[in-house]
Amino acid sequence: MLEEIRELGFEYAELSHGIRISLLEGIFAAVDAKEIKISSLHNFCPLPLGINRAAPNVYQFSALDKKERESALRHTLRTIETAVRVGAQVVVLHLGSVDMPDYSSKLRRLAREGKIQSPEYHRLCEETILTRESLKREHIDNVLDTLAKIAEEAKKNSIKLGIENRDGVEEIPFEPDFEIIFREFPDSSVFYWHDTGHAQIKENLGFIHHDLHLEMLADRLAGFHIHDVRFPDVDHCPPGTGCVDFAKLKPFVKPEHVKVFELNPSLTVEEVKTGVSFLKQIWGEE
Repeated sequence: MLEEIRELGFEYAELSHGIRISLLEGIFAAVDAKEIKISSLHNFCPLPLGINRAAPNVYQFSALDKKERESALRHTLRTIETAVRVGAQVVVLHLGSVDMPDYSSKLRRLAREGKIQSPEYHRLCEETILTRESLKREHIDNVLDTLAKIAEEAKKNSIKLGIENRDGVEEIPFEPDFEIIFREFPDSSVFYWHDTGHAQIKENLGFIHHDLHLEMLADRLAGFHIHDVRFPDVDHCPPGTGCVDFAKLKPFVKPEHVKVFELNPSLTVEEVKTGVSFLKQIWGEE
């Protein structure tokens, strides 16, 4: 797997939340042999025992159940250990969600039906915001408590924690909540991780302005998951094939940021190369 990534011209790879423990020995061997470098890990990596599929939300920092939060903490600390072992800079985190109805599916369905301007859609957006604001406080407190323990360990190991923006309207952090998190951790290992596809879906659904959202958090930015979106919500497409305006994001892209292409595994090699080339023409080689 890592050899194939290297042969595509990538010097670095991210280890995803689908890495089984059985794969670690080979990954360590590839890293030690300098066949590839690892830029980042996506929590949980490796997968918890008994989980056989990519499952970044299997344990949530926001959970009301204390045992689930403890499991999230334990497996995140394991991810940090793995990051140190492979020399990665960043661990990308999902923080959880609010226990509330699945508004995301309803909103996406209406958007696909061309009903974004309908009274039904506007009522559903208003209901979504009111519901999550009324229920989020305990979930946010749980996130901050768990994150504090993780941040301490990450700082000791010189690992950055990248808090990823999410595409689901039930998922934490909601866009205004990033300010709460960064106020709680003003000088620490906690950073922002920008997923271009997730932000574009949120813009397509009418919840944010993609470039303005990134601009607000640019001073805490650690890196990117890069993919395009076919309107309204088909993501993990190659850059240049969807509605993400990568040129508008360029002012916030710095050489020190980690940049990870997060593309659909069904893409051909040629589609991957074309997407990478397209983005480099806009953002530059770094």
